[in-house]
Amino acid sequence: MSIDAAEEIRDWKDQVDSPDIDWNAVATKAEGPAGSLPLTDEMLRIWPSGDLFGLSQNAGMGWPAAETARDPFLILSTQGGLRAEDGSPIALGYHTGHWEIGLLVREAAQELKRLGTVPFAAMVSDPCDGRSQGTTGMMDSLPYRNDAAVVFRRLIRSLPLRKGVLGVATCDKGLPAMMLALAGTPNLPSVLVPGGVTLPPRSGEDAGKIQTIGARYAHGEIDLETAADYGCRACASPGGGCQFLGTAATAQVVGEALGLSLPHSALSPSGQPVWLDLARRSARALVGLARHGWSSRHILTDSAVRNAMIVHAAVGGSTNLLLHIPAIAHAAGLHRPDVVDWHEINLKVPRLVSVLPNGPVPHPTVRLFLAGGVPEVMLHLRELGLLNESARTASGTTLGRLLDWWESSERRHRSRERLYKEDGVDPDEVVMSPSRARERGLTSTVTFPRGNLAPHGSVIKSTAIDASVVDSDGVYRKLGPARVFTREHDAIAAIKGQATIPIRAGDVIVLMGRGPLGAGMEEIYQVTSALKHLPFGKEVAVITDARFSGVSTGACIGHVSPEALAGGPLGKVRDGDLIRIVVDRRNLEGAVDMVGTDGEEVGPEQGARMLSLRDPHPMLSPDPDLPDDVRLWAALQEASGGVWGGCVYDVESVIRRLAAGKDRSSRAEPADDAGREV
Repeated sequence: MSIDAAEEIRDWKDQVDSPDIDWNAVATKAEGPAGSLPLTDEMLRIWPSGDLFGLSQNAGMGWPAAETARDPFLILSTQGGLRAEDGSPIALGYHTGHWEIGLLVREAAQELKRLGTVPFAAMVSDPCDGRSQGTTGMMDSLPYRNDAAVVFRRLIRSLPLRKGVLGVATCDKGLPAMMLALAGTPNLPSVLVPGGVTLPPRSGEDAGKIQTIGARYAHGEIDLETAADYGCRACASPGGGCQFLGTAATAQVVGEALGLSLPHSALSPSGQPVWLDLARRSARALVGLARHGWSSRHILTDSAVRNAMIVHAAVGGSTNLLLHIPAIAHAAGLHRPDVVDWHEINLKVPRLVSVLPNGPVPHPTVRLFLAGGVPEVMLHLRELGLLNESARTASGTTLGRLLDWWESSERRHRSRERLYKEDGVDPDEVVMSPSRARERGLTSTVTFPRGNLAPHGSVIKSTAIDASVVDSDGVYRKLGPARVFTREHDAIAAIKGQATIPIRAGDVIVLMGRGPLGAGMEEIYQVTSALKHLPFGKEVAVITDARFSGVSTGACIGHVSPEALAGGPLGKVRDGDLIRIVVDRRNLEGAVDMVGTDGEEVGPEQGARMLSLRDPHPMLSPDPDLPDDVRLWAALQEASGGVWGGCVYDVESVIRRLAAGKDRSSRAEPADDAGREV
């Protein structure tokens, strides 16, 4: 709405004056802190002025003057919102995942203080992928990770005397950003404190399913009253990540599997004593690492990365970690795992966990914690000879010794006993042995289909394809007409039946131009979740150069590379093209091809020739709302290895490309009529 410049707000003077302020009470001087700084001759002669001034700042903030020079330890978090002492909101956070972690920061800080150190705390809050689904906010989701990691590292370096860093984070992008930051400071001791999970409602729907109320209501699957009731209660406790093994929960699992977190720390119930206890023990572990000279580079090794990939496969984790684990490895200066590495690991590692969203029983993540969490999964993996047990961990010992302790620990016994007593659930039905997992029909986690639509690869969480549409030989086969979209909101309208031609059973949705260059590689859970919870949804497939939420299920192929706007053949598909998808869930092989048009099947080779002769789709273009800073992120990550390289900033690669461009530019300088360069 436009506003006439001549108009004014009637009571504007109420906003600019302060009639109740006693101006005689405004002070211009203060006594200052009591005592004196613990300075020495050496400190005054050798220390930089910044280190000396830091002691003055410490005293000014109220720390006892005589203790201002004790060892400083930094607590970084993604805290958001503002809570009153009773926990009620003064200002909301973006999501439950960062709403309560200030409590973890406080517990850790008090423990650091008790240990005779000086705790510092800083924060870089994070967005909510659930809140931004289907909105322009999703374009900032993945780029945020890199930016936050940069800011975290800048904050670490800006406290020059810090002896170690405690990272506290919970959710989809803030937690990977924290791990990138810790990995990128290899000479500092660091410990990761995962922010835990929120509890599911005693009756109602989990936070994943509740995000489909719009689509289900549009199709008459639920009424308005049910949508309002269930929507209110989906997040049944105020803190923690969502109750399913999506990106947030998977990142917590991966952080522990890397050795950055203490054992049995991922997925603890937010706000409860067992969760607060983790912060105190993590603070003690950090000080112990510092005193024994262990830094992040001793923990983050190629073996640790491989262990994390193995655990990722065993739990059936989010495909978003295919972006984050290579990025963590890059930040640590390690080998970045590629498609070959992922494929090899997923062929060897059985999925052992039954949990939302993959099942077969939809246990919430708190049950995975009580069943023994990461160390329980690792016990089974150790029996298979899959883990490197010599890897060091934040606890101060090796993985092998930790697992020896866990197997006979009181903690393991009490935790698993609590799950059975509270929910009547056998913990061995949540974290299964390999033989039991085979009996229950659990299949390996991910497959990387290629083909004429994805010559550089794509990814599908093959374990999450509805078993009823998979043939008896374990192969998912699909042949259907393409329904092409270049904007997510058009696709969701067609799914809801609100388009001229609605989505029907048998269709293959092709959502193009939503990769890094087009939309910041947005997450399209709005699309995949709607299909999961509609009766015909399992008969529809999705192919896209975007990515998926960790809670996505179904025949959804993402990360298609090259992306459409980088010249990928996906950008040449037209409505009505015949698309063939083959995914072998046992051998983890697959293909996604255009094999004909107008109902006539010609095969993948002829389909490839047809695509090569076409121009890009006439509607293919970057999203008009794509921010310039996201465009810059897309260009930098493309120069750094792209999606399969983890969407990182590879500084050396970027500098080389800039230098090469500068050389070409200088050689192409125009000349005047006398032949001289202008």
